[in-house]
Amino acid sequence: MRTNEPYLPQESPSGLVRPRTDRDLDACVEVLAAVHRHSGYPVNWPEHPADWLTPRSLLASWVAEFDGRVVGHLGLSRAAEGDAAPGVWAARAGVDVDVTTVVGRLFVSPAARGHGLGAALMARAVEEARALGLHPVLDVVDSDTAATALYERLGWELLDVVEQRWAPEQVVSLRCYAAPEPSR
Repeated sequence: MRTNEPYLPQESPSGLVRPRTDRDLDACVEVLAAVHRHSGYPVNWPEHPADWLTPRSLLASWVAEFDGRVVGHLGLSRAAEGDAAPGVWAARAGVDVDVTTVVGRLFVSPAARGHGLGAALMARAVEEARALGLHPVLDVVDSDTAATALYERLGWELLDVVEQRWAPEQVVSLRCYAAPEPSR
């Protein structure tokens, strides 16, 4: 993971984005629980939330701070089984999924929304993906209208909507997005 490299924190209008450390995990889990209660994300509460925030495929992760408190999170990972967007984008671009990276585990505390922190986290992830020579993609549950509004406002391209079975009796619609091509 590149999160230990020297990095100047990225400022949002009223907060700060910085690499996540292990010391941040408890605060991240608390914020995630508040988001889950408020917005239903994640759809299925993980048995071990801290482990869910640190998948084996993780390349880097960041937190957003507001008034000195952790209020948001985002991770950047290699494509893993179950990720829909990498395959959709790779097929469209005629490349292997290995040139993608997945933006995920994005959440901002309901009390800290509206301050540009989600956009700042997304900008940091895209910057890191580009530095790694990877194309950022993501998938999001179709019913998460707040997240889809953010991605579309940031110029992410809707690639497809796919159905995925998450459990024997749970089928979800996922919106697959790709980051816009970098400006030249």
